[in-house]
Amino acid sequence: MHKKPSYKDKAFEAIHDIAVGMHDAGIITKKTMRHFDNTCLTPIQDFTGPDIKALREREDVSQTIFAFYMNVTKDSISKWERGEKKPAGPALKLLSLVKQKGLKAIL
Repeated sequence: MHKKPSYKDKAFEAIHDIAVGMHDAGIITKKTMRHFDNTCLTPIQDFTGPDIKALREREDVSQTIFAFYMNVTKDSISKWERGEKKPAGPALKLLSLVKQKGLKAIL
């Protein structure tokens, strides 16, 4: 199963869909497609421990509830917030979505 990308908004989704079709047809290059990806898709950023804690507190949820929505363990959230470990991959994407659109974006 292929997960649908997360777009900045509906207009960027439409633009990106057109660009994907043009890329598939060979009209635009990979380099141009990467430009569309960077422009249209939700950006991923690095998060520090205090950033993650502030984000969780902004959403007014416990570490346990935040972990449930992030699909990680409570221990992972705790370690991220203390700076013992750093989130990576899909967790960074989810954190970026939560920061931009709120926890409801990943429910």
